[in-house]
Amino acid sequence: MRFNKANGLSGELTVPGDKSISHRSIMLGSIAKGTTAIRGFLQGADCLSSIACFRKMGVEIQNDGDLVTVKGLGLRGLKAPTDTLDVGNSGTTTRLMSGILAAQNFSCRVNGDASIQKRPMKRIMLPLSMMGANITSELGNDCAPLRITGSDLHGIAYDSPVASAQVKSAILFAGLYADGVTSVTEPAVSRNHTELMFESFGVDIKTEGRTATVHPASELYAQEIEVPGDISSAAYFIAAGLITPNSEITIKNVGINPTRDGILRVCEMMGANVKLEAKGGGVGEPIADITVSTTTLHGCEIGGNIIPTLIDEIPIIAIMAATAEGDTIIKDAAELKVKESNRIDVMVSNLSAMGASIEATDDGMIIHGGKPLHGAAIDSKLDHRIAMSFAVASLIADGETEILGSECVDISYPTFYRDLMKLVQ
Repeated sequence: MRFNKANGLSGELTVPGDKSISHRSIMLGSIAKGTTAIRGFLQGADCLSSIACFRKMGVEIQNDGDLVTVKGLGLRGLKAPTDTLDVGNSGTTTRLMSGILAAQNFSCRVNGDASIQKRPMKRIMLPLSMMGANITSELGNDCAPLRITGSDLHGIAYDSPVASAQVKSAILFAGLYADGVTSVTEPAVSRNHTELMFESFGVDIKTEGRTATVHPASELYAQEIEVPGDISSAAYFIAAGLITPNSEITIKNVGINPTRDGILRVCEMMGANVKLEAKGGGVGEPIADITVSTTTLHGCEIGGNIIPTLIDEIPIIAIMAATAEGDTIIKDAAELKVKESNRIDVMVSNLSAMGASIEATDDGMIIHGGKPLHGAAIDSKLDHRIAMSFAVASLIADGETEILGSECVDISYPTFYRDLMKLVQ
């Protein structure tokens, strides 16, 4: 797909529902008693993979676009799938669902696409095995395909070496079925959507500092869920409105959970013109309308505890940094190497091709801002966050920018290009 420089952006839009919350709503609805109604569900390929997997385990899920209904089978009502549970490209589906599967009364196989087959699963296999799970990597490389045979689980106190909501959530899901209390302590607090949704479904869960503690559940109860707009999707429009001359845009109904709002804090650090109008929230999630306008940004240092709150937004932050005055240092982000692509290498390669001054480090990158960008052929590596980031970069680049593999945005935001172009003046 090809893009050209824009003269300005104007208007308002609503981004699709939060990806993390959409996944969890399907999983919790499937193991709850009663019918869960979900509005604002993200109709992206990853979240549809979660629907497909739980349908294979006997859950009746009606997807009408604006409304998804899940007729839950109860905590122990899932049925053995007749073939492989195909997670597609979804790491969230793979890791969170494994925590549930570890406690079922059947065996199953979990597999996905070529990207999933390279992503590290030892980070969940180890703690789940400590709980008594029988989970193995078929190829012996700690990646999918996984073979999971349901077992009796016991509670553990786990010190996670990584701040990862997927790791934490896999353990907490397994903890619902354990014979005792389960806790997870992280080096820094990761996104807490699981904890908030557990509470709304009737789970006894508490969070203190960096530790989340869950008690075994006897039953979960269906809920009505309003999924807020995904701040990770909103981030591209926030950046676009800030770096494109003559721009002012408003993104409506965005979830601003404090474990996910790192992009807003980075905007503040870079001197961005960002205004929030707070609104009511659902399932414990705060929501706001976000208005941004063209700003001369300045570089900053990004690292430490803020990284888990913006790990998916680092590619678009790098684009912002390339346009900013001065240097931006991104560190403590080695997790970028094991996403859908090695996002450190891919960002450095593609931004360099556009004329930016950027260098990779072991755990991040250093961007020397202020150099004009020009069009280039961008290899997305079929990573949706890379493709969307460079679509935004193209708005300020001289000449034409071509994004190879641009269709990968279907994973999280199928209408992204259309929504972006509607704002172009």
